[in-house]
Amino acid sequence: MEQLSLFSQSGGCARPPETVTWNLWHGCTKVSSGCLHCYMFRRDAEIGADSTVVRKTQAFNLPVRVFRSGPYAGEYRIPAGSMVYTCFSSDFFHKDADIWRPEAWEMIRARPDCSFFMITKRPERIEACLPPDWNGGWPHVTVAVTCENQAAAEQRLPVYLSLPLPRAAVMVEPMLSRIDLRPFFREYRDPAGRPVIRQVSVGGESGPEARPCDFDWVLDLHAQCVENGAAFHYHQTGAKLIKDGKEYTIPRSLQHKQARRAHLEFGGGDPA
Repeated sequence: MEQLSLFSQSGGCARPPETVTWNLWHGCTKVSSGCLHCYMFRRDAEIGADSTVVRKTQAFNLPVRVFRSGPYAGEYRIPAGSMVYTCFSSDFFHKDADIWRPEAWEMIRARPDCSFFMITKRPERIEACLPPDWNGGWPHVTVAVTCENQAAAEQRLPVYLSLPLPRAAVMVEPMLSRIDLRPFFREYRDPAGRPVIRQVSVGGESGPEARPCDFDWVLDLHAQCVENGAAFHYHQTGAKLIKDGKEYTIPRSLQHKQARRAHLEFGGGDPA
């Protein structure tokens, strides 16, 4: 998994970082209400594929592929500094991928020049699936957890926030209810006394059968993050948004744009 050449033929011109999706295996099994209308199941159904069969993909070795000829011969195809969204058509910690995961960790280890971001609904499997040299975590890897409602938060966060991770990121998507993270901000602290949760991302549900997301829930969670110095990102409105008591149907093409117009981005900082 090393570079084919010590020196590139590109004349020293660095390629700009990219945003890459690395779906190294595909397929999953539903574990909670947040999975009910999963986009991956919906897309597989359109082509008659069985989404419950977890299978290795042709993109498995994507992070360590290199150019074999041309001006970038010997360099990785994914340039240094890139963000690699990992395993978004499955769950990286799914038990049916156990046989491939050690090799996946080796590829991630070989690319400390990139950032890898993965999301799981299976925090109870994380610790047993970490590589032997994980220690307190690899700085270039973020393992996030999904909590679609209060019940999921109370089930998953005590496990997740106790793990040896360099940073904790909570994905509330699809957001199906109001969520109170204040008890977890209070209870789980790093050695400096700061809340362990450093990032929260929120999004409503998309698709033809989407369940509504109330904008008041989003505002409440935003306030919790500001109070505790955790970064907040409003990712998308979802297909159905309740605002000021009225339900709006929002086309897929506008869901990200409308979320940005809410101006709720918060970069984090000291607790208020």
